[in-house]
Amino acid sequence: MEHEQDIPVSGVLVLAGTPIGDVTDAPARLAVELGAAQVVAAEDTRRLRRLAGALGVDVPGRVVSYFEGNEAGRTPELVQALRDGKRVLLVTDAGMPSVSDPGYRLVEAAVAEGIRVTAVPGPSAVLTALALSGLPVDRFCFEGFLPRKAGERARRLSDLAAEPRTMVFFEAPHRLAESLAAMAEALGNERRAAVCRELTKTYEEVRRDTLANLAEWAKPGVRGEITVVVTGAPPADPSEIGPDELVTRVAGREAAGQPRKEAIAAVAAEVGVPKRVVFDAVVAAKKA
Repeated sequence: MEHEQDIPVSGVLVLAGTPIGDVTDAPARLAVELGAAQVVAAEDTRRLRRLAGALGVDVPGRVVSYFEGNEAGRTPELVQALRDGKRVLLVTDAGMPSVSDPGYRLVEAAVAEGIRVTAVPGPSAVLTALALSGLPVDRFCFEGFLPRKAGERARRLSDLAAEPRTMVFFEAPHRLAESLAAMAEALGNERRAAVCRELTKTYEEVRRDTLANLAEWAKPGVRGEITVVVTGAPPADPSEIGPDELVTRVAGREAAGQPRKEAIAAVAAEVGVPKRVVFDAVVAAKKA
């Protein structure tokens, strides 16, 4: 393990992963970086102090808050500290900064200034949920939080209906049932999924089932930090998709707010046929 004296202190931004539940999952280097940083930017300064205490570490550097509400205003201050040769450590409440947490804005600004950015890898709810889901993980995509408004959420899910990769979402517990029902409607009731709750914590739970069954299960309410993993769409067989199905798919996308031209292109891509085939089917249906 590195020692504090081995770490250079010269204009470096360090993104540090923190435990998503069990504090003993903290990477060993996190304690070293907490002791070496001249500035620590934390999403929640009180949680940072508790984490440092649990790790038996004193934090000698200046601790400042860095969360969604103040990151735009605080980023220039942190960039200036980096310009001045300071070692700045960025930590969020759980997992890696920038992954649905504050951080991207500061990383972007530091990169633009030519400042070195490095990371202390740590626990990730995304990868942990994928590994536990029992779903294919050879290819996957992270979609973060779905939009809160029903119409925007429906449009996002419509765009993902033909996504072949396994998808990972974060969701708030009070919106879980509604989101799972929307997924079932857009992706199919029988699409396989896993709801991962309170990962690495005392009441960890992984529920594996179809989207329809999971939506029903979540109706009474679910507590804790939630990660949802959904299997990708099966490959379409163009030979089995007739003009009526093409028209139905285009109409579904239009109903979700997608312009017709874009809907035709998207349907053509998802079923593997030329756009002209879909266009002709739509025009024929209109004439009929």
